[in-house]
Amino acid sequence: MVRLAALFYLLFVSIAQADCRQALALGLDVSGSVDAREYRLQLDGLAGALQNADVRAALMSMPNAPATLAVYEWSGPADQHLIIGWTEITSQETLDHFTARLFSSERKATDPSTAIGSSMIYGAALLAQRSGCWTRTLDLSGDGPSNSGPRPRDVTGDAALGQITVNALVIGIDDSRTKGAQTAQIDVLTGYFESEVIRGPAAFTEQALGFDHFKGTMVRKLLRELQGLTVSQLR
Repeated sequence: MVRLAALFYLLFVSIAQADCRQALALGLDVSGSVDAREYRLQLDGLAGALQNADVRAALMSMPNAPATLAVYEWSGPADQHLIIGWTEITSQETLDHFTARLFSSERKATDPSTAIGSSMIYGAALLAQRSGCWTRTLDLSGDGPSNSGPRPRDVTGDAALGQITVNALVIGIDDSRTKGAQTAQIDVLTGYFESEVIRGPAAFTEQALGFDHFKGTMVRKLLRELQGLTVSQLR
């Protein structure tokens, strides 16, 4: 009991002294398999998820140790484009401005291939700019396996990747008329992301059965990622 109380005290002191409890970089797949409608569902879905009441509450739960967010798009090996740089979410107004920029973002012409390994290296370098945060998480969305650039399994030696958690939001096919095939397809793709992409403490995947479900899935994912430092991590 005394040990548990001491752990909670240590957690409280850490919270009081921290400048940043979590850095979360969100990488959005804009490769050739993502059409114009799906692009908007993804950007607007992320903005809508950040406006969800529970997500807002999680973001604002520790004003002395705010979360900081960045968003980028990725496709081919040389195509990673920062949409919004690191932003500390310190108020509702800051979050409103952040989501407004997502709603207004326009697609750029890019290599249509899918370079997940390159996107991981880019996201890790972005998170290296926030080395003082308690946790640093790369949140990648994707609707297919890597087909260009270094394979995800081959970037494991990157030093920056070894210091972060990589989670994934796996997006399945949109055709609900073939539900059996839809489920089978997303399960195979999820297995790929779990074996090849995600890594780090408590890394996980979430499934979206098509881009129409992206927003709801992102809400679930953000709520899992914004839990902050747990007592178990202090042991």
